[in-house]
Amino acid sequence: MKLKILLLGFVIAVGIAVFSSCSKFLDQVPDITLSDDSIFANLENTQKYLAQVYANVPDPYANRGGWGSDDASFNQLADESNYFAINFSINAFSYNTLSASFGAFEYLWPEYYKPVRTATDFINKIDGANSREVNDYLKAHFKAEARAMRAIFYFWLLRLYGPVVILPQPLSISASNDDLALSRAPFDSCVNYIVGQLDTAYNELKAISSSSQPSDLPLNDEYGRVTTGVCKAYKEQVLLLAASPLFNGNPAYAGVTNHDGTHLFPAQFDKNKWKTAADAAKAFIDEFVPGTYKLYTVNNSDPFMAAYEACRDVISTDWNDEWIFAKSLSNGIGTYNYNGIPKLVGYGTSVPKGGGFLAANQSIVDAFFMKNGYPIADQNSNYQSTGFSDFKSPYDIKSRRTFNQWVGREPRFYADITYTNSYWLDQGSSSDEVIVDFTYSGSSGKSRSDHDYSSTGYLVRKNITKSNDRKGWCHLRLAQIFLDYAEALNEYDPGNPDILKYLNLIRSRAGIAEYGSGSDMIPAPTSQNAMRKAIHHERQVELAFEGVRYFDLRRWLDAATELNKPVYGMNVDGENKDDAFYQKTLIKNISFTQRCYLWAIPSSEIRKDENLVQNPGW
Repeated sequence: MKLKILLLGFVIAVGIAVFSSCSKFLDQVPDITLSDDSIFANLENTQKYLAQVYANVPDPYANRGGWGSDDASFNQLADESNYFAINFSINAFSYNTLSASFGAFEYLWPEYYKPVRTATDFINKIDGANSREVNDYLKAHFKAEARAMRAIFYFWLLRLYGPVVILPQPLSISASNDDLALSRAPFDSCVNYIVGQLDTAYNELKAISSSSQPSDLPLNDEYGRVTTGVCKAYKEQVLLLAASPLFNGNPAYAGVTNHDGTHLFPAQFDKNKWKTAADAAKAFIDEFVPGTYKLYTVNNSDPFMAAYEACRDVISTDWNDEWIFAKSLSNGIGTYNYNGIPKLVGYGTSVPKGGGFLAANQSIVDAFFMKNGYPIADQNSNYQSTGFSDFKSPYDIKSRRTFNQWVGREPRFYADITYTNSYWLDQGSSSDEVIVDFTYSGSSGKSRSDHDYSSTGYLVRKNITKSNDRKGWCHLRLAQIFLDYAEALNEYDPGNPDILKYLNLIRSRAGIAEYGSGSDMIPAPTSQNAMRKAIHHERQVELAFEGVRYFDLRRWLDAATELNKPVYGMNVDGENKDDAFYQKTLIKNISFTQRCYLWAIPSSEIRKDENLVQNPGW
């Protein structure tokens, strides 16, 4: 059977449909007052306990409040977008005014360890579940799911905090102080443990899917659950992290040890780690592409429109063939839509209004290629930095006066960025055309609110939809695996033809010229460094606003450069008069220092555990 995000052979109780929709399993919250005997006494309670492992899958990209009490998104920590118009404490990242007791640090550490503990407890006890309701087939499958999810949560901890504490067994509530005095495991040990757990879960799921499932247990597809594909995809993710400069022989961490002198970070660069990552990505591709996953495409006689629609809908079309792992949602995408929908003052009640403060930075606006595939800085791009043209965007019904910087850009630009004089995607039943205007006195300008406005004169358009009935939020999709493979291969085997092959697959779907030597191609990068820059640039554009850029900049050791650059945008204090709005304007100066490459271990955890050492600089 097809193995996308669907559960491999997930079953329902004999003769009884336990769940009637794909989201109900992952929406369950267990009754924490139940004893172990009650939890595993029947199928319903057992599944509720497993659902709690999934319950902590984050959706900070979807909802305000993703990091506890604060507005949060990893996109706002990168050079893609910001909430500068609103004084959220998340802005402390941009100004580097953080301490080890900062809310996000204190929130995510225990939030990720909760499912780790739950998964371990589940794995240890599931074999003792009531065999009449939870048969051996289900026990094996549930155990594999819990094992894989535990590994994924460890990976999410690892990429934020570096080496972490590995808990082979749940800690007893009666544990002594000595039992609670735990040390961080060395980075490579963490990687090996995560990879080993993912391999075990993959093999368990593979064995189950290839065996004969009970005839009285009909299949029930459940979105958002672990599959063999998820296991292999996250194995590749953790190996790519391990190969990257942040953790692969980084001299900045050479002296970081536990109190007993154990070194926590690899001291020497190991080129073979790039090969291991590339091999893992290729193994995933060979097994699952195109039979299980494939790049999302749209049929349209106009190639530009086909590319635009594909790049727009790949994120917003729930559970499409490109999605590998996603969080199942029951209440839409929260206030993400509100943040990205312009304020639109002056239009009728049928036109949805938003806060309009999810601002896109000028740096990401400039990163998108031109329609011909060249970057705007290239002399062949035909980019114009000044003036205006009559231009019809792919989502509009007619041509409009458009700032030349936004004319003739690639399809992904129009799918991802809302700019002034844009035709809005939801016209309601308005008899007037609903046009976005970020100029000072415009419908969504700064004068309309003391905080609900874009600080840069742009909004993030990616993943903004007309309705809020979404059922999934994508964490990992195939395009990222293709780009991971190209990156790892370029670092280990520069010149390998697969590098261009998989990089060009992304560009082709995006509707821009591929790299190569043909007349309809752009000259391919001729050195390893030039190819590295091309891959990094493609990742920046293809994966924009998906929570990837922040981690990329850190693992490449580029954050201290890119996140110390001033943030620019349009002049939101300017009017249309004399085109004052269209002047590139300094918005904020931001700061990223060496200590920011790793998050602080929460100070509360350091105080509780005498063996837990802090990251450098905190």
